Amino acid sequence: MILGIRELDPKVPIVFGFSGDPVEARLVSSFSRPGGNATGIAMQSLSLVGKRIEILKELLPDITTIGILANPAHPGEQLELKASSEAAGKLGLKVTYCPVYSAADFDPAFAKLLGDKVGGVIAFPDALLLSRAVALAEFQNTHRVPIVSGWSEFVDAGCLFSYGPNLRSTWRQAAKFVDRILRGHHPRNIPVEQPSRYEFILHSGAASQIGITIPATAAVRIDRMVR
Repeated sequence: MILGIRELDPKVPIVFGFSGDPVEARLVSSFSRPGGNATGIAMQSLSLVGKRIEILKELLPDITTIGILANPAHPGEQLELKASSEAAGKLGLKVTYCPVYSAADFDPAFAKLLGDKVGGVIAFPDALLLSRAVALAEFQNTHRVPIVSGWSEFVDAGCLFSYGPNLRSTWRQAAKFVDRILRGHHPRNIPVEQPSRYEFILHSGAASQIGITIPATAAVRIDRMVR
């Protein structure tokens, strides 16, 4: 996807919805001044990383170790890993990091997570992890290790919960960029934005299967329940 954008005619305006860091991916020069022919929505928000870990700790107060599944080739992954480690440390949690570059890396990663006796797993949202969402849910339900991420599609596949941007709302937000470009604005002068709406989605069936009771403090914040 990134390579495809770079190969396009530089005169063609591009509006993207990007799950990583568009600056690190060299899609734009900066958020405030993109500088090229592309602008859009950057869905990676480091402030959300800590929130996911906080919610996991709220649901599992006795948890001591979390696993992190991430694709190191995804732009911004190192920033997200750093933010996750810092957030976990503040809650007194240890972190087991399992990089996955392809589908072949998931089984060894699962084995490491089990070996390190993690109490829950944060799956960084990107295309590779999403392509294995069903396998993640199967691992979760078999071993009673909750999987959480940033996109609701992971929950629709059976993972425990997600906290992140509402993707449908985000695409509607991106349409405003198209409107501005059609009205004569150049992408280089249209600042990159982040999603305007975030949501907490929980899979009640997964919670029951894992044996998690949702506390009232968390239940009142749920935007959508998957059953």
